[in-house]
Amino acid sequence: MRHRRPRFVSWGVASAAPAPWLGVALVVLLAVACSGQPNEARSAPAPGETRSFEGTWSASGSRQTLDLEPGHRASILSLTGTVLLTGERGLGVGFQGEAIGFSDSVAGGTGQCVWTDERGDRIFSQLRGQPVATGSHVVGTITGGTGRWAGLTGEYELNWQYVIESDDGTISGRAVGLKGRVTIPPAGSRQ
Repeated sequence: MRHRRPRFVSWGVASAAPAPWLGVALVVLLAVACSGQPNEARSAPAPGETRSFEGTWSASGSRQTLDLEPGHRASILSLTGTVLLTGERGLGVGFQGEAIGFSDSVAGGTGQCVWTDERGDRIFSQLRGQPVATGSHVVGTITGGTGRWAGLTGEYELNWQYVIESDDGTISGRAVGLKGRVTIPPAGSRQ
């Protein structure tokens, strides 16, 4: 039996030369990739514009707990993690989220939060809601920011899908149903 030399193989199809459709496919892919607005143009709202957003937040950190009377616990929390936003009119794609707070199993929780974007600009918010635990609901009030987020106002809410705590005080969790609205003030009213 005589062996033949293999022919050029491209993506599992044997041919003597690359397929003619390959050039057309590359042109179409390039056109689709370049047809959208640059991320910079759609990541920050225009002055006076209100935008909706939604997403998730995965966070981990520490919790120090003080056991009070039966059924009553108070905790200090420090969390950090990734905030991922979706939707055509979102604020951007991702932020580094940091929060510190106080959680009381009877009175609820309160805290402060900072979201930092890829440029280092920050969004500030105050948190309030149920004690931090699986299934708890939290509301955030956006109070301002730095850089392109200066003067930003708005609100958001989220639900903790799960919260896992170890014996050493390490805590991690994932918030879902993160949704809200923000408004950038008109250019002349920024401080």
